[in-house]
Amino acid sequence: MCRSIQQLRGAQPPATDNEIREAALQYVRKISGYRVPSKTNEAVFEAAVNQIADATHQLLDGLVVTAGSRPADPVQRRLRA
Repeated sequence: MCRSIQQLRGAQPPATDNEIREAALQYVRKISGYRVPSKTNEAVFEAAVNQIADATHQLLDGLVVTAGSRPADPVQRRLRA
């Protein structure tokens, strides 16, 4: 898939809303083939990003991360550090 979509499960501190939205945006861009949608497609594009971000929040909130799991270290965080 997209190399810019990073593992967010188990990130410490937990994934931010912005990190989740960025991952959702990258996914929708890849699937739709649009980096920036036309005005005609803008509403459905943004709706898809919001739905995927919501689903991602639900997924991350529902996952059980065991003590032996390797924590995520998203690239964006490493670049900012």
